Amino acid sequence: MTQENYVLAIDQGTTSSRAIIFDHSGRIVATGQREHEQIFPRAGWVEHDPMEIWESVREVVAQALSKASVNRDQIAAVGITNQRETTVVWNKETGEPVYNAIVWQDTRTQKIIEELGGDAGQDKYKDRVGLPLATYFCGPKVKWILDNVDGARADAEAGKLLMGTIDTWVLWNMTGGVDGGVHVTDVANASRTMLMDLKTLSWDEEIAADMTIPVSMLPEIKSSSEVYGKGRQKGLLVDTPIAGILGDQQAATFGQACFEVGMAKNTYGTGNFMLMNTGEEIVPSKNGLLTTVCYKIGDRKPIYALEGSIAVTGSLVQWLRDNLKMFDSAPEVEKLALEVEDNGGVYFVPAFSGLFAPYWRSDARGALVGMTRYVNRNHIARAALEATAFQTREVLDAMNADSGVELTELKVDGGMTANETLMQFQADMLGVDVVRPVVAETTALGAAYAAGIAVGYWEGEQDVIDNWAEDKRWTPQMDADQRERLYRNWKKAVTRTFDWVDEDVD
Repeated sequence: MTQENYVLAIDQGTTSSRAIIFDHSGRIVATGQREHEQIFPRAGWVEHDPMEIWESVREVVAQALSKASVNRDQIAAVGITNQRETTVVWNKETGEPVYNAIVWQDTRTQKIIEELGGDAGQDKYKDRVGLPLATYFCGPKVKWILDNVDGARADAEAGKLLMGTIDTWVLWNMTGGVDGGVHVTDVANASRTMLMDLKTLSWDEEIAADMTIPVSMLPEIKSSSEVYGKGRQKGLLVDTPIAGILGDQQAATFGQACFEVGMAKNTYGTGNFMLMNTGEEIVPSKNGLLTTVCYKIGDRKPIYALEGSIAVTGSLVQWLRDNLKMFDSAPEVEKLALEVEDNGGVYFVPAFSGLFAPYWRSDARGALVGMTRYVNRNHIARAALEATAFQTREVLDAMNADSGVELTELKVDGGMTANETLMQFQADMLGVDVVRPVVAETTALGAAYAAGIAVGYWEGEQDVIDNWAEDKRWTPQMDADQRERLYRNWKKAVTRTFDWVDEDVD
């Protein structure tokens, strides 16, 4: 182990930026956090201000260092983890974004998706990139910006513009920005653009051409664990190696020590994301899942995963709080839900951004069904929580079918795992144990491990396994007949959301 004491992870998420300092045992020493604005210009459009994100990253790093009474010389390495698919296009000469970041939840690229698919449909590129054509991914977002922002396409073709996911934007700024900033992403984030070939781990120039994206805009693809550059930003982490990058869900899989084939984790955040390690094998999905790169350590072979992505889970609770004013703080949803014995026959399908796995229906929109005069806000609160568990069951069923492996327990992490009612209902709905680790901040922890391994602070995956510890386990208590009745009604509710968007509805 090197003489430095800590590793710092930057976790740039959908609703906030955080910096977390970890010690060698993988425990949290200090945290800095700041929320950033959610911008909704039109129905279905979701944006972030990249400059606000960069400012928030600098602020939370300073917060964490101050709280820990740690200086930069005690930080062995920095890891970056990020909300994936959220896309930034910026001018490399000025450092200014040409447009707001288009967030992964945004659905404005639906027409682009349909045009790209043509007669081949949404699986046109799936054998190469592991992804269906969907509004979720980066490539079509870049095309939209180039097609719709004045002067953007001309500047892109003149080599003045760069694109990247949030990790790339943060790294470029941390390493100097217009003054020699490093333009790099890792294989995990690159695999979410719809532009990277899963086998070669390089950009597919034919797909980039189809999307009219100049290859000069694309970052260099590197592993998830190596030194990309050193900090150069105004005294903050100057000369500290930035040595790990993982998209948030891959980072959580790494932090949960899911290193064996068949091991899986589920993260409960703004959305839900379940990943199952498939080892060095690329497993195509026949059941609506994504095939993605899980991680790549230095020069070693890449490890792949199957993923089930759910767009809206925690953000549904946020919506009930902010849009409907049902309560003042997110944890209150559990108290409301506990005041009734069941959902009163109500099912809430939160297809606010269409439906992701296993349906991939961009034409779907949210629906609250089964309403009677008996129903009150407590039932709606309970239905909102249950929606998360039902959607996770759908993904797990698909994962079992694709992998041929019946999952025996599910490792969980993320903010919603603090909700005991949800976690018990999740175990009931899956019929397997649900297990939460002591350190639930596995996203930041995974990025820290990737960075620390790159500089020798940790020796490798065995250190991650040794540091992982179980905090709480929920065991199924519901009888099978009730489980299947509830699930059957949920599936019926989901079908009511299909085909909502047409030419007359934005």
